[in-house]
Amino acid sequence: MQPENPERYSTSTLGQAIWPTAAIPGQPGTHLLAAQADDADPSQGGDAFASGVEGEAAAPTGLEAIPDAEVSCGSMLLDELLAQIATFVIPPSPQALDAITLWVVATHLQPAWQHAPRLAVVGPAKRCGKSRLLDVLTETVHEPMITINTTPAAIFRSIDGEEPPTLLVDEADTIFGPKVAEKNEETRGLLNAGHQRGRYVTRVVGNDHTPHKFATFAMAAIAGIGDLPDTVMDRSVVIRMRRRAGGEEVKPFRSRRDIPVLRELRDRLHSWARTLLEEAADLEPDMPVEDRAADTWEPLVVVADLAGGSWPRRARVACAWMVAAEVAAEEDHPSGARILADIRRVFFAQREVDSLSTEDLLHHLRQDPEAPWAEWGRRGLDARELGNRLREFDIRPGNVRMADRTQRKGYMRNKFLDAWRRYCPTVHPVDADPVRGEG
Repeated sequence: MQPENPERYSTSTLGQAIWPTAAIPGQPGTHLLAAQADDADPSQGGDAFASGVEGEAAAPTGLEAIPDAEVSCGSMLLDELLAQIATFVIPPSPQALDAITLWVVATHLQPAWQHAPRLAVVGPAKRCGKSRLLDVLTETVHEPMITINTTPAAIFRSIDGEEPPTLLVDEADTIFGPKVAEKNEETRGLLNAGHQRGRYVTRVVGNDHTPHKFATFAMAAIAGIGDLPDTVMDRSVVIRMRRRAGGEEVKPFRSRRDIPVLRELRDRLHSWARTLLEEAADLEPDMPVEDRAADTWEPLVVVADLAGGSWPRRARVACAWMVAAEVAAEEDHPSGARILADIRRVFFAQREVDSLSTEDLLHHLRQDPEAPWAEWGRRGLDARELGNRLREFDIRPGNVRMADRTQRKGYMRNKFLDAWRRYCPTVHPVDADPVRGEG
């Protein structure tokens, strides 16, 4: 029996709050604080969604004060979906659970989106609940397509440009692991291209080898041990799963009992969402983040605004906190901005000297017990590897004058300023430097 289409919900009820559009680079969500302070209802803040945040990243406050909209059929459906997901898996935070719920509903509105956010479900080891979450997603997303041992050619030939499936990739570490990554560059390229509408792959088909463009746009959930490639993570809502601790219990997933319930809920969600397809395509919500993070999270925030209730607030809180957590994680990762962040700490500890010799800089980096540089390679980080890593940020060594007036090869502090502001703004921000006063 087909479920009845729920009554259409108008977003006019969201007119209670007005959010300014100008965001502050490096401080996601803080631009919303002033406008919301006057309208804040203390009863709306301080709930479970303001706690349990992934990591210790510095993240904005004040988003919790966004007034709730009117409860609707859509908000009740999202509440029901969230409860079902929480029955079988324990996400790392309330924000992550909200994000998963919104992402699932967003798959039913794919024709409305300009960007197709990936859901990166990663964990440090086995038995963190990644595969179980994919089991639940399989029964609740729109047109699931499981891609176990599926070639890239088969995937993009299965993507309908008008009604794309939802790709579900498990055990991604077997695709992107260090020993096999080079063999799967086409899969990585496909997942990257499919994040934005209008990106195609061209292949020749038929006996006459006629060039043909294949669509790549499709939402995808990708689960695996360890982080995915940086280019995929950058296009993802990242869920960092953990093993269950003692006392944390979930319901066993039983196909005959649970699949019919989840599919019936999926059908009701689909019926509700499809009545709002045109409205979803026209909405341009104010976002607490910028650039690619905003592209990735916008479909989830639109779903929340369409649903109403507490979801507009919760979506923005989840967005701001989880993006900030990933920024902090990037600064702590051995690749990318980690080297910049650690060098920033060295210059700060050395009282912002004008320059450091390569030898001294390497010594301080290796001395940090929490950094990986002492064990990097066979003998620790060396001058050549340091130069290679900094060259990616257009920073190169040169002759520097030391305190004893001798010249040695090294790095000048002012060469790092732009990169520090761009890639690790939360580590002793140079704009607030009382010693130098750069700004």
